[in-house]
Amino acid sequence: MLSRIAADLVASLGRLTTSAELTTVPATGILVANHTSLADPAIVLAALHRMDVEPVILATAGLWRIPVLRYLLDREGHVPVHRGTTHAADALDKAAAALDAGRLVLIYGEGRLPRRTDAAEAAPDSFRSGPARLAAASGAPIIPIGQAGARRVTSGSPAKQVAGLLTAHVRRPRLHVHVGAPIELPSGTAAATAAAHHAVTAAWRTAAQRLGEPAALAA
Repeated sequence: MLSRIAADLVASLGRLTTSAELTTVPATGILVANHTSLADPAIVLAALHRMDVEPVILATAGLWRIPVLRYLLDREGHVPVHRGTTHAADALDKAAAALDAGRLVLIYGEGRLPRRTDAAEAAPDSFRSGPARLAAASGAPIIPIGQAGARRVTSGSPAKQVAGLLTAHVRRPRLHVHVGAPIELPSGTAAATAAAHHAVTAAWRTAAQRLGEPAALAA
């Protein structure tokens, strides 16, 4: 249901296109995406919905404070991440269990939004170790996802974000999500984190180039 809601919402906000290096997404694996905007989780879910993929999502625990959303998140088995607490590691355990059950798991490599206030694209920030640790614990490959255009929907100050959401249906910004081929990460957390970041950056560059974004075209 959450994926269908995201698909309907994104269709009203912008013009979403997708591309992939695979004819079908594997049945299980760790989907690792770049995180640039409050809008991009819905955009990524909408893109994956087109590919008949409904992943388990690792998301900030703050979303569970929203009553209706909490019901949907819990009902569909999504995983809250309690950052900076003793329960933070529990999220990776639950994600590993989902992988063992044959699900796809979606995680954001940066684990945070960028501090920039402009709406332009930029390469992914440095990654946290979560994707590498989850891959090491589960033995699952990662599937890099690059998304671009979400900052055109909402970015910047709280007031600017609200204005972006309210006007997106008129502006109809272009959005693109690219799914890369699965890769096996090397051993060692540092090396694995660097490899995951490199793969997601390449996927982001493909997505941003499809939109003609200067940052990707210059690279």
